[in-house]
Amino acid sequence: MSIIFVLIGFSLFVAIIFLAVFFWNVKSGQYDDDYTPSVRMLFDDTPEKPESKDEEEEKKKKQFKF
Repeated sequence: MSIIFVLIGFSLFVAIIFLAVFFWNVKSGQYDDDYTPSVRMLFDDTPEKPESKDEEEEKKKKQFKF
């Protein structure tokens, strides 16, 4: 029966630790930006610079080399 009191005490201790870490993250601004992640997939990626013809041919040769 006494083990129940130990487990309850331990679980409360762990819950308080998690709550303290959560408040620390909120205070440090971890959850400030809640708009950008929802629209990030709508932004275009930065385009890569086009490769020269020689680099493209070398890439193709390396791709199909066994």
